[in-house]
Amino acid sequence: MSNYDGDERFAGLPIAELHPSANPKATRAENAAARNAKPLPAAADAAWRLRIEGYRSTEKFTEHVARFLDTVDTTRVTALLVGMWEPGEDSTEAVRALVDAADRLPALRHLYFGDIAQEENEISWILQSDITPLFETFPRLETLIVQGGQDLVLEPVRHESLRHLEFRTGGLPARVVRAVGASTFPALRTLELWLGTDEYGGDATVRDIEGILRAGGLPALTRLGLMNSEIQDEVAAAVSASPVLGRLTELDLSMGALGNEGAEALLLGQPLGHLRVLDLSHHFITPAMQERLTAALATPGLRLDLGDPQQPDDDGEEAWRYIAVAE
Repeated sequence: MSNYDGDERFAGLPIAELHPSANPKATRAENAAARNAKPLPAAADAAWRLRIEGYRSTEKFTEHVARFLDTVDTTRVTALLVGMWEPGEDSTEAVRALVDAADRLPALRHLYFGDIAQEENEISWILQSDITPLFETFPRLETLIVQGGQDLVLEPVRHESLRHLEFRTGGLPARVVRAVGASTFPALRTLELWLGTDEYGGDATVRDIEGILRAGGLPALTRLGLMNSEIQDEVAAAVSASPVLGRLTELDLSMGALGNEGAEALLLGQPLGHLRVLDLSHHFITPAMQERLTAALATPGLRLDLGDPQQPDDDGEEAWRYIAVAE
């Protein structure tokens, strides 16, 4: 699971934000509330969210980061969430702002980049950019969660400290999937990719995940999530025959269009009894096949999740399956 539990905590810390600056576009009551806000927590006692108020903001994202650096003892900050930057712009300036502030953030270990709520921007409308500098500039980073796949770029990297890497998208570009597979992460234990749909840029095929399934650069990997995919059956079949499967304790194939074909591949592939968790939730597996899976995987210590069963949408001519997170 993610280090962000959606309940205003990240990396085990409560999330805090700077008090808003005076905003002529805000109401008098909103500005009065900002002036009377509670004191900020100590720098090390919170995960800090950096964001602006979209089109209402009179503060640019880079100005917000500068105010954060001037307000908080950032040498003690261990966790950051980067939220809304300038609407309609990609994340280039947000990446550069963090890179430029790297010497002011020596304790940073956990980063959520693209922590943007649905009401601010749909996940597949978040404009990303080249995030390779985040890996290169923060060598002690242990957690990196990236949300949004549009225009996302990653070059193959080596990072010695990263333990948790997660890409949350409605469409993850194949070039990024290949770059992850070509990278070296000696300490990485958890890898989650929300592969998405081709409609929103998720053009990865099974060939693109081969580097990940070989896991040559992932010697410590124990949890693998290849999730939210419209080709979930093909992904399941590839994983069932892959070298990495025997090393895993948790396998997550949830949120996608998994059906009987993928379930059959899992049953006919390598043994799964060594797993502690096999998450197949949000699926299109028939009740009869669910019974087969439950019987075959009734192994002590293995938790099989077949929750959230779905029914294909049928317009009378064609039935189609859908993923959990697309737009």
